[in-house]
Amino acid sequence: MAPTRLDAQARYDVLVIGGGPAGSTTAALLARRGVRVALLEKARHPRFHIGESLLPANLALFEQLGVADQVRAIGMPKWGAEFVSPWHARKTQSFAFADAWNRSMPMAYQVRRSEFDDILLRNAEGLGVHVVQGCEAREVRFEPDGAGALIEALHDDATRSSWRARYVVDASGRDTFLGTRLKAKQRDRRHNSAAMFAHFSGATRLPGRDAGHISIFWFDHGWFWFIPLADGTTSVGAVAWPYYFKTRDKALEDFFADTIALCPGLSARLAGATRVSPVQATGNYSYRCERTHGPGYLLVGDAFTFIDPVFSSGVMFAMQGGVFAAEALLASLREPRAEARAMRAFDRAMRRGPRAFSWFIYRVNHPSLRDMFMAPRNVFRVQEALLSVLAGDVFGSTPIWGSLRVLKAIFYLDALRHLRRSLRARGMRRRQIDPRTGPDGASSR
Repeated sequence: MAPTRLDAQARYDVLVIGGGPAGSTTAALLARRGVRVALLEKARHPRFHIGESLLPANLALFEQLGVADQVRAIGMPKWGAEFVSPWHARKTQSFAFADAWNRSMPMAYQVRRSEFDDILLRNAEGLGVHVVQGCEAREVRFEPDGAGALIEALHDDATRSSWRARYVVDASGRDTFLGTRLKAKQRDRRHNSAAMFAHFSGATRLPGRDAGHISIFWFDHGWFWFIPLADGTTSVGAVAWPYYFKTRDKALEDFFADTIALCPGLSARLAGATRVSPVQATGNYSYRCERTHGPGYLLVGDAFTFIDPVFSSGVMFAMQGGVFAAEALLASLREPRAEARAMRAFDRAMRRGPRAFSWFIYRVNHPSLRDMFMAPRNVFRVQEALLSVLAGDVFGSTPIWGSLRVLKAIFYLDALRHLRRSLRARGMRRRQIDPRTGPDGASSR
């Protein structure tokens, strides 16, 4: 039997599982307020992670954590986003974050996640968090009435350790440590996709300040991302429906190359590029857990929900969720009788962002919404409100919600005006999100 590390059995106020943006943010904010926090990270940083595109709403969080200068040093300035469509006379349409409702958030960054996540984790450690890397949480046992938990972990040197904490924060990302064990994880039946991705050098970027834009390329089976990084590398990924991945009959590298070839706009950008990383793939792309918290635990970031990354919301949701978790835990530790109220507020806050983005994600391939992206109008300030969503400005006081309701009304009216087209799109979407169907809509059973 592998030896057990007894020195880890001291009781902590909070134990965080996972050292990504959600876990590091939660832990740092708690430690800054004097809370005893331990953080277990199964990998060793820096380590590769996809999801390199940040939102303007992230910048205030960097300032709050004290890492703004470090992120600026590694980031590629991102002033907006470009959408590229093969179905419109005007093939490209760019948006600037500076044109959003709130003009104070004009830019963001593209970052290598290995560097970015390492900055956040080391910042947490510097604030007093007991960080243990190469340590994977394996089991958790909650005490009666949510009075605490015992976490068993396995280290990469084959030793084991036990940890006791009043609260456990699951920030384990797509591992969904608690969601899986509590049988709370549910596939998002309204959106079902998978992705494959790699890094390239020598890709053609937009000119001037637009060089840092994220580009979204629509194609027949989904969409591509094109994310320029500061070192000259470009992250490229394809998000497609299950039926398309079922057609793969060759090596993943060749399938990815063939998929890129289906998108002339992207192919032109990569004509002189060289792939400099292996092609990777991930499935089961969109999911949510049925609850954000329970007796003695909270779920943050991808451990709670993962939505399609077309609008680059993942890191912002993870970090903002860390802020909400820290607020709820501070209130609960300070005054246990306030726990129920604090957790209800945490639940409402955690659901707000994904709900705001999901309406657009579920319809991003609908012809009427694509038309609105490719020929935007600012009637009743709907374009400014949309840009505010794309900037991640969905948690503050910016009064975008009335204009977003107008935008949705315009969408529905246009969908009715082109009813036959909308019905075809609805039928296609049902086939797209059904993992049982093949490319022609027939059952693959």
